[in-house]
Amino acid sequence: MEISPFYDKIVACLYCKYNFTTTRVRSRFVRVSSHENDFKPVYSDPEVNPIFYNVAVCPHCGFSFTDDFSPYFAPGTEEDIAERITSKWNGRSFGSERDVDEAIETYKLAYLSAMFKKEKVLTLAGLTLRIAWLYRDKGAEVEEQRFLTIARNFYNASYLDGDFAGTQMSETKVLYLIAELSWKIGDKDEAIKSFSRVLEGQRTSIEPKIIEMAKERWQEIRAIK
Repeated sequence: MEISPFYDKIVACLYCKYNFTTTRVRSRFVRVSSHENDFKPVYSDPEVNPIFYNVAVCPHCGFSFTDDFSPYFAPGTEEDIAERITSKWNGRSFGSERDVDEAIETYKLAYLSAMFKKEKVLTLAGLTLRIAWLYRDKGAEVEEQRFLTIARNFYNASYLDGDFAGTQMSETKVLYLIAELSWKIGDKDEAIKSFSRVLEGQRTSIEPKIIEMAKERWQEIRAIK
């Protein structure tokens, strides 16, 4: 019997605690052939894309979340979610295999949920960057640029506020993403400034691969200027 790349996982909604089933991808079927300059993975089989399934959408209340969400709800946020999400929810399920449009929809739901929950700015940055990646897969350049801009601004805010501290994201990686996304959206001054910051911190960085990526991008930018 052939094993499917997909499997069902039972999760509990962070907000309403309702148990529901969501689809995930078995890790053995995930093969990354390369990464783009903003860390977007390119999968050998585009039909088996785990990014499509990162978001769990509660069919009961509509709250949508990823593993990056914290279990804590700040005072007043649960009331906001009840009013702005749950009261308007129609009970739709995203528990089966998804195409790119459904994946985009789940990330937008997670983005709204994260905003009303007051998640870390870094989490908002990650969600909007992935929305941009999905639009790139669709070839929808205008929407990709829109969400790259939103993501860049969130990463910038995360860097300035230091809210990435204590996460798996290093300062080097955050700065690199600010630089790369700035370059992609045409903000050359910010790109140059942030790539310079990455290279200035290379002696103390624990991210040698990102330092090398920044050096390569810096050379490419200097050649274009």
